[in-house]
Amino acid sequence: MGIMSKILGGGGSHSTEDYVELNLDDFDTTRADADMQVRLAEISEQRDAMAIKDAVYDGDLVIADITRLSPSDSVVDRVLEDLRQVARERDGDVIVKDDDQIIVTPKGVKIGREKL
Repeated sequence: MGIMSKILGGGGSHSTEDYVELNLDDFDTTRADADMQVRLAEISEQRDAMAIKDAVYDGDLVIADITRLSPSDSVVDRVLEDLRQVARERDGDVIVKDDDQIIVTPKGVKIGREKL
């Protein structure tokens, strides 16, 4: 039986002797501080953009939910312009995804415009 058969479960039955129990004490499970966080936000009014701007200035990537706003609402335009300004100032990027999310990135992070 080859390694792929073992991984994919092809043929034969398995017993508890086929598995090894791992002890987490044998591994380093401490997390290093990240240079950037992915932050989630909801925008329902103009002032909600302030927290997003602060997060981007701090170097975080923000995904903001704008489903509480109508696409024709002028608040969306004003918030988007504020976030575009922050992206320009921080040499980041901003995109509206499917009319329900705005993604804003800090310096060094660009958003691909083509789907995978």
